[in-house]
Amino acid sequence: MEVLIVLLVVVVITLFAGVKIVPQGEEWVVERLGKYHKTLTPGLNVIIPYIDTIRSKISTRDIILDIDQQEVITKDNAVILTNAVAFIRVTDPKSALYGVEDFRLAIQNLITTTLRSIIGEMKLDEALSNRDAIKARLKEQIIDDVADWGITVKSVEIQDITPSGSMQQAMEQQAAAERERRAIETKAEGNKNAMILEAEGKLQAAKKEAEAQVALSEASAQAIKNVSEAITDKELPTMFLLGDRYINTLEKMTASPNSKFVVYPADLQSAIQGLLGGLKK
Repeated sequence: MEVLIVLLVVVVITLFAGVKIVPQGEEWVVERLGKYHKTLTPGLNVIIPYIDTIRSKISTRDIILDIDQQEVITKDNAVILTNAVAFIRVTDPKSALYGVEDFRLAIQNLITTTLRSIIGEMKLDEALSNRDAIKARLKEQIIDDVADWGITVKSVEIQDITPSGSMQQAMEQQAAAERERRAIETKAEGNKNAMILEAEGKLQAAKKEAEAQVALSEASAQAIKNVSEAITDKELPTMFLLGDRYINTLEKMTASPNSKFVVYPADLQSAIQGLLGGLKK
C-alpha cells in the first residue's frame, strides 16, 4: 500500500513537471538531453519530464539597453562625450541563446565601438549638429550583425553628445576672441565710413566754395564791364568796385562782437575821392 502511494505521488509530481505554463511576453527554450529541442510559446505546454529541461526563459518584450558615456575623438582631434540608449526585441530565442554568449552585453559593446567609429570620421561641428545622421548610420551598421543573434534593433537614440570640459573651455575662449574680433572690425568699419563721409563733405564744400568764387568773379567781371560801358573813364569802374568791396568788408568786421578797432586800406579815401571826382566830371 505504501508503495502505491509513493508511486502515485511520483506520477503526480511527474505530470506537474511535464506541464509548463508560459506567461505572455516570454518564450522558453527547451533542451532534450542537452540539445536544443523546441521553444515554448505563451500558454499551456507539455514536455517530457526528466528528459526535457528548460534551458532559458527569454523575454520577447522590448528591452532597453543603456550605453554608457564614453570619450570619443573626432576627426579634428576634439574630445567629446556621448552616450546612447537602444531599444531591442528578441525575435528568435534560439539564436539569441546559442548565437552569442550574452546578447545584451554584445549589443552594448557593438553600439559603443560603432558609435566611436562613426564620430571619429566627423569633425567637431559635424558631430554636434548631425545627431540624426549619426543615429541613422549607427542603426544601419549594427542591424545586420544583431540579426544573426535573433535580435531586432527597433531604435537607437543618442542621449547626449557634448564637448569635454576642457574642450568647452577652449570653445568659449575661441568664441570670446571671435566676438572681440568682430567688435574691433565693426568699430574700424564705422570709423572708416565716418572718415569717408567727412572727406566727401569737405570735398563737396570745397567744390561749392570754388563754384561760388567763380560765380563771384564772373559777376564782378560782368559788373566792371557794364560800368565801363556806361562810363567813359576806364579807371573809374575799377575804383568803384574796390570801394564797394572795402565797404562790405568793413561792415563784416564791425558786425563781429570781438572787434575793438577798424582797419581800412590807405587807398580807400583816394578811391572814394576818385569816385566822387569822376562823378562830378
